[in-house]
Amino acid sequence: MASRKGALAERIALVQSANQMQDSAQIVPEPRSLLSRMLTNVAWLIGGKGFGAVCSLIYLAILTRTLGLKDFGHFSLIFGTSQALIAIAGFQTWQTIVRFGVKQIHDEDWDGFGRLSMMGLILDVVGAIVGCAIAYVVFYQFAAELDLNPELVDIAFWFNVAALWALVSTPTGIVRALNRFDIAVYVEAIVPAGRLIAAAVIAITGPSLMLFLIAWAVIDLIEAIVYWIVARKLSPQAIRLQHLGKAFHARLENPDLVRFFGITYLSATLDSLFRHGPLLAVGYFVGTSAAGVYRLAHQLAQGLAKLSSLLSRAAYAEIARARVASAIEEFKKLAWQTTRLAGFGGAIVVIAVSAVGGHLLALLGGEDFRSGYTILIPLVIVSSIELAAVAFEPVLHSTGRARLSLLAHFVTVVAAAIGILLLVGSFAEQGIAWALVIGAAIGYLAMGLMALVTLKREQAAIAQQ
Repeated sequence: MASRKGALAERIALVQSANQMQDSAQIVPEPRSLLSRMLTNVAWLIGGKGFGAVCSLIYLAILTRTLGLKDFGHFSLIFGTSQALIAIAGFQTWQTIVRFGVKQIHDEDWDGFGRLSMMGLILDVVGAIVGCAIAYVVFYQFAAELDLNPELVDIAFWFNVAALWALVSTPTGIVRALNRFDIAVYVEAIVPAGRLIAAAVIAITGPSLMLFLIAWAVIDLIEAIVYWIVARKLSPQAIRLQHLGKAFHARLENPDLVRFFGITYLSATLDSLFRHGPLLAVGYFVGTSAAGVYRLAHQLAQGLAKLSSLLSRAAYAEIARARVASAIEEFKKLAWQTTRLAGFGGAIVVIAVSAVGGHLLALLGGEDFRSGYTILIPLVIVSSIELAAVAFEPVLHSTGRARLSLLAHFVTVVAAAIGILLLVGSFAEQGIAWALVIGAAIGYLAMGLMALVTLKREQAAIAQQ
């Protein structure tokens, strides 16, 4: 009898143990590939950016049709200048926070992550101050060269001041380093949704260029405030004012930080010149109306090739994380999977725009903007080349070779600048757009070759260990 009870008890124990193992297997998720994690982040971004793209196309249609070609050209020059200033004076601190912050988060060094984040905030403030000084010089000394209406100089300056003080780079880096792309989607939806609502209200109540600029500035500031609130909620142990006093200890705690920051800042400045300089060149060489057509074509090209920036954001954080926590083979696999996926997406975008680009421009802005089709095609090709190269820069940054990325950006800008000088005289704004294709293609080859060599060297170095 006792033996039967013992055997029964043993069976019950075995069943309970098996059930516990089964429950445990259900609780612990299967490991996900690096590409799967990155695509999950991209899916979140597509959800938000897809919504944003639809909103932006609608409010752009409202802007172009209510302002007309000339005033939309003025709006484009003012807005384009603000984007260039943000990139030049904003320091792009989010890249530094992601590059060094993911390791601190992985090691649960929250104080170190807090000091790094507060250093980013201080640098953003310094950048905003410097940017305001540059904006003053641009608008009060060179407004005539940009063919800007003298009556708009004051509002243009203050619009740029507001844009510069909408400090989102550091909280963006914090959220991305924490891998909370889902939360970022909702925050970043504030701008397109707010602009759409504001554009509709202004169009109904009485459209004016000044009202559109004021609304855009206020919405940018609201987004910045919300982003900081979210960053604080996600990482309260790190985002504390008490870290401000020791913020620059981060440069001692993170070897190579100063060098990386300097290189990425110069890279971002060159990238800004490539992205926003051509619009200002169109205004200078051709005129305000041409700048309006160029702006709409550029915006549409960017919207249709939005996958580039989405993949870039997700890839940058995931590749940086993979470099810290994964084997070199997985790291290399992620980089090339991303490149192939991006290249395929870029090819589809070019084919689609070649078929319906002119109709889209006419639908958005009216028949006056249909001529932008000849600008739209090369701009979409540029966006597709950037899409195909989306993994190259994260690979170089995460392996400590950011200087090579800087060199590639420099080559891109120089090639595009030479192309503009050679083509603008004969082909006007179309020449400027095709010059960007030349620059982007040369930059793609340069950065792709550098990324390939870097991955091979990393693999060889690990094999020798």
